[in-house]
Amino acid sequence: MIEINVFDFEDTEDLSLLPLAARRALDLAGLKLSLEGWQSLPRADRLCLIEAGASEQVPVVQVRALASRATPAGAPMEARPDPPLDALPPALQGVLGPQRALSLLQWQALRSLVRYAFRHLARPGREQAAASLFDQVLAPPRPTHLDEHGEARMVDVAPKPVTQRRAVARARVRMNPSVLARITEQGAPKGDAFGAARIAGIQAAKRTHELIPLCHGLQLTRVEVRFELEATRGEVLIFVTADALDRTGVEMEALTGASVAALTLYDMVKGMQRDVVIEEIVLERKEGGRSGLWRRGEGS
Repeated sequence: MIEINVFDFEDTEDLSLLPLAARRALDLAGLKLSLEGWQSLPRADRLCLIEAGASEQVPVVQVRALASRATPAGAPMEARPDPPLDALPPALQGVLGPQRALSLLQWQALRSLVRYAFRHLARPGREQAAASLFDQVLAPPRPTHLDEHGEARMVDVAPKPVTQRRAVARARVRMNPSVLARITEQGAPKGDAFGAARIAGIQAAKRTHELIPLCHGLQLTRVEVRFELEATRGEVLIFVTADALDRTGVEMEALTGASVAALTLYDMVKGMQRDVVIEEIVLERKEGGRSGLWRRGEGS
């Protein structure tokens, strides 16, 4: 089951309205925050409240500290616990309709945020939103890059708002410690290995849409490549950060940049050592858009 912090039916990608994740955080912390107060918070604080409300264990102290920064600040109220695990909200099945039956076992397997959202929608007039939530978290996923005829297509992102996006990818390159020491102190036979890898990573991120089928060409605002050296193990960690102001995520740009930077580093040192290993290329972090903040190790 995928991790979702902001749901499709909320239509609040610019975070001008309180998503249910933020409402859950405030409910459990015993606070009421006005729309004016919510909008007074910096975007980073709003993202933190959303992340807190998406957690299974809401960090109440952190939520209260964040809400106190709002103007007007969050007002105390009686804390409202999450829906019980042993029973569905009485009106929920009627709102979902017969085509979207939700069993008790399914209910108990849901994340706390999703159960909270279903309780919020279990009332007349929210049928469309409840169906959207059911389809988003329980229906089999539909291939987004195939049309109704099963043919490849580029996803239309025009209806989505332009927002700030960021992704950080990491690659690990392993070589003999003596080789790493030499290219660090004297350079490689071909020249500055790290300088070449940095430029290659930036150029690759900028041209991702030319290399990966069905990727959109994004309005990149920054690409940064940095290296961390583990001298005793002969390892180079390559971190690529890509920023964009656009309608879709920038993960592929960061990953492509890390991949090509790692390949370039290999090319620069292969005359010194043939069995250099590129061990892994992973996404470390992404933020922006509907799903908000994601970090490696905190869910799929």
